[in-house]
Amino acid sequence: QVQLVESGGGLVQAGGSLRLSCLASTRTFSSYGMGWFRQAPGKEREFVSTISSGGVVTAYADSVKGRFTISRDTAKNTVSLEMNSLRPEDTAIYYCAATRRSFGLRDFEYDYWGQGTQVTVSS
Repeated sequence: QVQLVESGGGLVQAGGSLRLSCLASTRTFSSYGMGWFRQAPGKEREFVSTISSGGVVTAYADSVKGRFTISRDTAKNTVSLEMNSLRPEDTAIYYCAATRRSFGLRDFEYDYWGQGTQVTVSS
């Protein structure tokens, strides 16, 4: 069982930045691919970014490419999402997820989920 706890959400003006972090409670963090998803009010949950278990492969949704950066720190059991040039349409609950696969682009590929952290971008 892997527990994931997100932090770093908040309210920011358009154009601003936030850094989300996710702490994983597992001794085998380096064996999990990690991902970030988000869900806006009235919308389905959508993929944001993923990083492979080895940290070599990353992928991003087109809507965030060039603005968001995913990274992982194996020593600290954390995965982070640096979000720059935020837009009102980035407003959502952001979820951290872990997969036994090397990485995943779709939510059904993930085995464990955090509770989410709210990100609100004002115009």
